[in-house]
Amino acid sequence: MMSQQSQTRIQEEYPTKIIGLISDTHVPSRAKNIPKRVFEIFEKVDYIVHAGDLVQLSVIDELEQLAPVLAVYGNMDGPEIRGKVPKINTLKVFEWKIGVMHDPGTLFGMSKMHELAKQNGFNVFVYGHTHNSNIKWEENILYINPGSPTNPLPPFVTKPSVALLKITKEKIIPEVVHI
Repeated sequence: MMSQQSQTRIQEEYPTKIIGLISDTHVPSRAKNIPKRVFEIFEKVDYIVHAGDLVQLSVIDELEQLAPVLAVYGNMDGPEIRGKVPKINTLKVFEWKIGVMHDPGTLFGMSKMHELAKQNGFNVFVYGHTHNSNIKWEENILYINPGSPTNPLPPFVTKPSVALLKITKEKIIPEVVHI
């Protein structure tokens, strides 16, 4: 059996932060509330990043019951939300810089997103808008869309989803979790 001191030393040598990623909740316009499964998936996260289209500010309050929330506004968010959260936001975990924006021009391909990520020095770029979960590594930058936990858009997206980032000083491990 490991002593408490040994266990603490191991945790200090290999600290891991877990970030919950969510987008396009559209509460209450397209869903009454955030699915309970999201709270189960995010139960042990250190931070939550919401990539916009909250529609109602109470979404942040609910998620903050679990962990601090970093959010941006989306195209469906009105003046109340736009007055409280920015269009683009960042979070630094260890030496990794995580950027988030609702719609970084995804409809026109990845070039606008690449430009924004490079200009801002992002190691990770979280985005939403498409409701389609996606993980893509390009030139050592992770581009990740958690999808939507409440409003997947058929026919291409049929399963609601969120995502997790497991982060250490050495690496980032992304995972999409279907609900």
